[in-house]
Amino acid sequence: MSEAPVRPAGSAREARPRPNAVVAVLALAGITVSLMQTLVIPIVPELPRFLNASASDAAWAVTATLLAAAVATPVAGRLGDMFGKRLMLLVSLTLLVCGSVVAALSDSLVPMIVGRALQGLSASVVPLGISIMRDELPPERLAGSTALMSASLGVGGALGLPAAAFIADHFDWHVLFWTSAALGVVAFALVMLLVPESEVRSGGRFDAVGALGLAVGLVSLLLAVSKGADWGWTDGTTLGLFGLAVVVLVAWGIFELRTAEPLVDLRTTVRRQVLFTNLASIAFGFSMFAMSLVLPQLLQLPTQTGYGLGRSMMTVGLVMAPQGLVMMAFAPVSAAITRARGPKITLMTGAVIVAAGYGLNIVLMSEVWQLVLVSCVIGAGVGFAYGAMPALIMGAVPASETAAANSLNTLMRSIGTSVASAVAGVILAQLTISLGGATLPSENAFKTVMAVGAGAAVLAFLLACFLPGRRPADARPAAAPAAPAAESVH
Repeated sequence: MSEAPVRPAGSAREARPRPNAVVAVLALAGITVSLMQTLVIPIVPELPRFLNASASDAAWAVTATLLAAAVATPVAGRLGDMFGKRLMLLVSLTLLVCGSVVAALSDSLVPMIVGRALQGLSASVVPLGISIMRDELPPERLAGSTALMSASLGVGGALGLPAAAFIADHFDWHVLFWTSAALGVVAFALVMLLVPESEVRSGGRFDAVGALGLAVGLVSLLLAVSKGADWGWTDGTTLGLFGLAVVVLVAWGIFELRTAEPLVDLRTTVRRQVLFTNLASIAFGFSMFAMSLVLPQLLQLPTQTGYGLGRSMMTVGLVMAPQGLVMMAFAPVSAAITRARGPKITLMTGAVIVAAGYGLNIVLMSEVWQLVLVSCVIGAGVGFAYGAMPALIMGAVPASETAAANSLNTLMRSIGTSVASAVAGVILAQLTISLGGATLPSENAFKTVMAVGAGAAVLAFLLACFLPGRRPADARPAAAPAAPAAESVH
């Protein structure tokens, strides 16, 4: 087993900046990376023209980011535990800047896909940031700070949509990517200046075979899920990818169980608290993304349908933006409930609120203010849940595995969003009306998606019922060895 060096504890503590600075910088980095989710949404209809490509080929500018993020998140988490979480955070931000510059300079399909894939490789910033907080913050600050960091996933996505729509409406589309590059540079500089490197390292050897196996399995699964509607769910390519995913992931799991230093410690992931938190994360990822698919379409469909509101993409962004602010506002409330009653109760509360939000959406969908209300209610519920998940994960894994465990939890949410996109796409494609020769989703299609979103939130609630009722300890060692040989440090 290789050993990672450990900095002298005294010098590290003396140089450590105030917790407020660490939290603010990490949250900014999380918001910057989460902007990538919505960055291209305003220009998706125009991408074929911009890139001189077909619509199906241009869609890879979105798919590439999804696939790259799925592969990078668990790998970066493991590397962060081994070699330093701040180091991997800086690497992720560097990839974000490089990808943004490549996309900003592109006028054709291939460089755009490369740039978007590089942006996707930065997706591990949020779980790495949460893990740094566990190592660096005092226990009394941990719950609120990790809740804020976790909420940054939704905050960046919600606030990015109106900002991206404004830029796309008033400037050349390349400015979108120059802006993201500038934000990445600012985040990188602030992390360099204000965030210390964690002393908690696991050391060991990187599981390259496990990383390759997981990458092949995840890419096969998510590619089939995300492109199945275009290719056909019974198409040979789709079924072949699903089959490949099953075979590879099963083989990968057997390999990981037999490896001394696995990429993902599957024995840890089957602990009740970790397992049911991750399962609930899939359900929450599904539920949150279902709303992101329904509300923009309701707002933009023509009023002649009888239920569409005929609004612009800018209006869509302004309607969705309060959701991100609500998520941020409820982060301290989530932390307070976690401290008082435990993260299990916080997660269950969030599930109930999200389900209630979808119930409201089924009956309130005829006015803009109603959709703003629904967006805020669901955002509050997601804020509760996303704040509780890191506390549940960190209460069940050792400090040396924090980044890998949080990264896997983030991956579970991403799988949920991918499945939501596929399921909602099928529903909206099957339940349609004809208007002026065009085929559009019917009102019942949207209500069905909302009902499914509510069902996913109820499923998350039921899964949370199986979590241990005790409150996990705020396990944060004062310092940790890099390898067994370094245990004498303390």
